[in-house]
Amino acid sequence: MVDNGLFGAVYNPDVLSCLANLSNDEVFTPPEIVNDMLDMLPQELFENPDTTFLDPACKTGVFLREIAKRLIIGLEPQIPDLQDRIDHIFHKQLYGIAITEITSLLSRRGVYCSKYPNGDYSVTQFDSAEGNIRFRRIQHKWKNSRCVYCGANQDNYDRGDELETHAYEWIHTVKPEEIFNMKFDVIISNPPYQLSDGGAQASAIPIYNRFVEQAKKLSPRYLTFIIPARWFTGGKGLDSFRDTMLSDEHISVLHDFPKASDLFPSVEIKGGVCYFLRDNSFDNTINGLTVFNHDGDSVYEMRRPMRYEGIDVFIRDGRAISIIEKVRSNCNDYLSKYVSTRKPFGLPGEFVKSKSFYKSPDGLKNPVPCYAKGMTLGYVDRNIIKTNVEYIDRWKVFVPRANNIGMDTPDDNLNSFVGKPGEICTESYMTVCADLNYTEQQCINLSSYLRTKFARFCHCLMKASQDATSKTYSFVPMQDYNEEWTDKKLYKKYKLTNEEIDFIESMINPMDGGIINA
Repeated sequence: MVDNGLFGAVYNPDVLSCLANLSNDEVFTPPEIVNDMLDMLPQELFENPDTTFLDPACKTGVFLREIAKRLIIGLEPQIPDLQDRIDHIFHKQLYGIAITEITSLLSRRGVYCSKYPNGDYSVTQFDSAEGNIRFRRIQHKWKNSRCVYCGANQDNYDRGDELETHAYEWIHTVKPEEIFNMKFDVIISNPPYQLSDGGAQASAIPIYNRFVEQAKKLSPRYLTFIIPARWFTGGKGLDSFRDTMLSDEHISVLHDFPKASDLFPSVEIKGGVCYFLRDNSFDNTINGLTVFNHDGDSVYEMRRPMRYEGIDVFIRDGRAISIIEKVRSNCNDYLSKYVSTRKPFGLPGEFVKSKSFYKSPDGLKNPVPCYAKGMTLGYVDRNIIKTNVEYIDRWKVFVPRANNIGMDTPDDNLNSFVGKPGEICTESYMTVCADLNYTEQQCINLSSYLRTKFARFCHCLMKASQDATSKTYSFVPMQDYNEEWTDKKLYKKYKLTNEEIDFIESMINPMDGGIINA
């Protein structure tokens, strides 16, 4: 969109583009992405002096600023005087809720050209120092050491006045409609993504889903958010949100970015990000929605359903659907049934730091080799193993609890290896088919199968991050492991077309090295 007039003179170069290149817990949105999101809206909205807009999670004010630029142009025929037009837009059409005190100042500076809209330098005059961009310091409501609204951990966020509480106003009320006491035609935002929940290893709970759910309560004509894409397959705190999204017949457009860096330079968000448009007058159960899959400069567009029968996740790329259907028509048994839960032998990942994990079997009465993260080999005494004891002396296959399969980083070489009788692992690995009492050769063939591009492709369809639970193997079909499986044999078995094969080959990174039989 060509910029002329007020904002063209004030912002050059664009400081918000600079901020968007910084890594931060709250990811700043580049102006060009904001405009891509605004392009999804009917453009006549910006020619209507009655259209109202809300950003419930202002950081820099970039959403409101870019909307203002469009309104300044769109309303010129109806409100010819520039100052009258600016006053009308900022007083009657644009509203925001800042997430912290400092972002309220940034947002007002970005929108009103002054952090104090009742001051001399503001482009429009308000009676108050906040204008229509408000910030209220909200306190969490604690129950059993958790906030009842957002799930934040009390030890992390029960703070004094000198620190931000990160109790965001939008999601700390049961009646968000009372914040401004008005309805909005458009709610648009890039909300905070997560909060620490006090768990181990910087464990966090998602909160972006709460921002979306609150926005829906106001029933805006249009709702567009940019959020992490982990909800596609659910996961921690997201299963209910995923089901709600899959059942939402009003989502009309979705842009998917498996590589978050395609949107946010220098920011890593495992599983990628997406932005979507929810149109209250649209029904995707009739003709589907339009999904855009982005990979760098290439874009694949497809009209498709939001939900497919018998599949309770959002299939990221519609080109995978025909492959899934061919597999489903030829299989009724999937590997997820035979992948163990976390801690298959009851040993946590931190067990390697304990006094019971030895570098050598010397001195142990009944030593058992134990694999830890990165195939670190140590030894434990057999008598401390209390979980799945029957698996110890069987052949089995180990798979890591986290892997890069289907991610935008190079695939790793340790996605599976054969465990001999007498060997165990910490929770850094899970066992596969240990309950089936396979032979050595069957386990070698199983491990080989898991390293094919076909199996890794089926595996990645349920992954939104490095996390690889048993559920992520839900699309990986079981095979007869009395024979060795290759991609060529698998493609033939499931009657895949050349286009489907090319798609798999393009999606899955090659692996260096041979099969590991530890």
